[in-house]
Amino acid sequence: MTSPLIELRDVTRSFPGPPEVQALKGASLCVEAGEYVSIVGPSGSGKSTMLNILGLLDRPSVGEYRIEGHLTGALGEDERAAVRARRIGFVFQSFHLLARRSVLDNVMMPMLYSGVARAEREPRAREVLERVGLGHRIDFLPGTLSGGERQRVAVARAVVSRPSLVLADEPTGNLDGDTTGGVLDLFDELNADGLTLVVITHDPAVAARAGRSIRIADGRLQEVA
Repeated sequence: MTSPLIELRDVTRSFPGPPEVQALKGASLCVEAGEYVSIVGPSGSGKSTMLNILGLLDRPSVGEYRIEGHLTGALGEDERAAVRARRIGFVFQSFHLLARRSVLDNVMMPMLYSGVARAEREPRAREVLERVGLGHRIDFLPGTLSGGERQRVAVARAVVSRPSLVLADEPTGNLDGDTTGGVLDLFDELNADGLTLVVITHDPAVAARAGRSIRIADGRLQEVA
């Protein structure tokens, strides 16, 4: 029997006080390869802490986090960085694009760290930019693009290294309604191609696009029926 792609077991994340704050409380979650899962909750509910643990940017205080069956708790910082570079793509609300680098350069950047051969990097970046509908923008600087186009560049950058998992943190938070729909359509297409997606959002309409939704409130997870 194959392991889930990601698995949290009774994860608590505490931050020292006074008073001590438990941002996650006994959280357990399994996500299978190919799933599209949303984690929805208000500000302060523990969403960011959840993202940081899933993305190996932080460690549980208590409990276990496994990726593809492998326990992550004993990994050193360099090993965690290597897993992030090869296995996890990130999409953030504020795009995090390099302003002085072209769209093409921005999308090629993660491949410096994920072990993609130099000769493969530009063809792969061009291919994924075509895939997200931005083949005609490869030489542009991010500041000349619309918000929706910049988020599509960010999605292209997240998937170019062919990660096992993409984590999206409020990916539509800076977009208007029409542009939001375009980005969510793109997520649907990528998921249909087999990509595993976890989208963290406060927006019930964004959460509803996922195949499965988890509510987070006061650090506790609850499956939405």
